[in-house]
Amino acid sequence: MDLDKAIKERHSVRKFSSKKPDWRKIVDCIDVVRYAPTAGHNSTVKIMLIDEKPKILEIAEECTQDFVGQVQYLIVICSKPSRLINAYGERGEKFNYQQSGAAIQNLLLKLQAEGLATCWVGYFNEDNIKNILKIPDDVHIEAILPIGYEFEKPKTKKFRIEMDEILYFNEYKNKKMKTQKKINA
Repeated sequence: MDLDKAIKERHSVRKFSSKKPDWRKIVDCIDVVRYAPTAGHNSTVKIMLIDEKPKILEIAEECTQDFVGQVQYLIVICSKPSRLINAYGERGEKFNYQQSGAAIQNLLLKLQAEGLATCWVGYFNEDNIKNILKIPDDVHIEAILPIGYEFEKPKTKKFRIEMDEILYFNEYKNKKMKTQKKINA
């Protein structure tokens, strides 16, 4: 699948089939995280692949979203921002969120391209999930991705934001590109 197609077809899935993906395919998808941009070559992102059903069900409960428990695999994306904070002070925290988001987006697109389905889950009880997975206190959970195959393709295309709602030229809220005047030499 080409990149434009993966971007345009990616969507959040909340109903998964019982078909179990090959974990090696998921690991191949996780590899794209290594290519996401980092601040000063300080990678903070860590990935956990969970396949133990009791843990998946416990995590689903901590997300208060039942669909999280429908899958045989969860990806938990974590970050340890201390290196960025040491290098950049309080801005390091912001850089950590930026590179975590970039890594997650890479992963979402690769999963889509490989025919796997997921939903970026950001609402969860972080402390309880840290206890379940034995994640240290200085590590943040950035996202949880249930991984599987979509139960059924959506029948309608979801609305996307129009370009004129997001694009400005040279100044905030300026919706027109000014043409450059020719200078006669």
